[in-house]
Amino acid sequence: MARIHLGHIFHLAGSPLVSEAVHALVSIPEGALVVEDDGKIAFCGDRAGVPLKYRATPVTDHRPGFLLPGFVDTHVHFPQTFAGDSYNGGQLLEWLNHCIYPAEARFADRNFARRAAVEFCDRRIASGTTAAMVFGSPFPDAQDTLFAETARRGLRIVSGRGIQTVGPQAAKPLMTSEDDAIRLAREEINKWHAADTGNVKTARLHVALVPRFAIAVTAQTLKRLGELYDSVRDRGVYFHTHLNENDRPDTGEVDQTKQIYQVDSYLDTYDGKFLPGSKIGGPSMLGRRSVMAHAVHCQDAELQRMSETGTSIAHCPVSQQFLGSGTMPWLRTVASGVNIAAGTDFGGGDEWPIPQVLATAFKVHISEPGDAGVSMHPAEMLFIGTLGGARALDMEDRFGNFAVGKEADFVVIDPNRTPALKAVITDGVRSDDPAMARDQTLFALLMRARETSIAGTYVQGRKL
Repeated sequence: MARIHLGHIFHLAGSPLVSEAVHALVSIPEGALVVEDDGKIAFCGDRAGVPLKYRATPVTDHRPGFLLPGFVDTHVHFPQTFAGDSYNGGQLLEWLNHCIYPAEARFADRNFARRAAVEFCDRRIASGTTAAMVFGSPFPDAQDTLFAETARRGLRIVSGRGIQTVGPQAAKPLMTSEDDAIRLAREEINKWHAADTGNVKTARLHVALVPRFAIAVTAQTLKRLGELYDSVRDRGVYFHTHLNENDRPDTGEVDQTKQIYQVDSYLDTYDGKFLPGSKIGGPSMLGRRSVMAHAVHCQDAELQRMSETGTSIAHCPVSQQFLGSGTMPWLRTVASGVNIAAGTDFGGGDEWPIPQVLATAFKVHISEPGDAGVSMHPAEMLFIGTLGGARALDMEDRFGNFAVGKEADFVVIDPNRTPALKAVITDGVRSDDPAMARDQTLFALLMRARETSIAGTYVQGRKL
């Protein structure tokens, strides 16, 4: 049945770019969100303005809590559910060899994978993450448990088995032949893409093609993946991988990619230009349902190409700090026009809640050297954690803000559940200027929120 939810509402109205987010920011201190029995938003505004026909509708009063759109995590690793804060020294490639490949190999055990799927969904719900782009396990049984548990819990997911056809000895348990890589990817699409409703426009379950990164596959694999992707694009299938994460000289994956493929840019390998000299060897996999994780060390031409194709970036500042990968340059990336969304990258990142990713983003970008340093506006932070994520998943027409007619994905943040959050909300200094006071409250909320602060996570109006 329909229900009215009361609380302080924050969201971004319309369909702004991240650079326009400040002008789209909506704050309604005495807010009301009316959700119809079909799980869609019927009204968002001041509670005094709720239409008369809803005056007898049951009310859930979340005050003094805040109502925000559900958080969207555009890059998180299912087979690293238990691998957060893994230590063995070294940066990305060493960490993969010593910590991550062995951890991911454990998912060959279906019972272990089932436990991980439960934990994975538990952490998402506890963190207020309603939708996620999930880097999956290479083992089909493990992926089956992930999709099944996600469906049971009512969450949204885009995921695909992690594809790897070449690699170091530590990655051998995760690798398949190229024939099997294509076959298993096709089977996963046919089995799970929109399996919950049978319609990609209403489904919560979606499938992506997910090569680990360019050096985990070959030119032939990329060619065949591009051909497969071309054949399923019109079914709404996604593409997801890593890009320009670590540029450690000679041993980072950026340099290795360029050396192995002899290409002008890392992005070329996903853009069909993976033959020496960046010559075309197959179809491009860029597009509005393609999400590139990290993009820390991009050339201007790469950013421009992502922008013009509608490809999005999953910005993962927590893991970039954890692995010493550097900082995605905020001003230069925003100026390119590419869509930017937040990703936890757990377990390279060691935080599940998207607000912690947003807090880290603020800290790293204000610390960029010289004129590149910038104080992110809290509306920009909210954008990459909500609306930008919905856009990256090509589902902005379904969720991401509280526009009437969208599906009611939202999170309730109750400051009383976290004393440190309550303190900054109730006793923090506020400007006499109403707009600045609004921004200060949202900033404090995003910077200080923790798992303990989440009082409710809702998808399509249903509390999970």
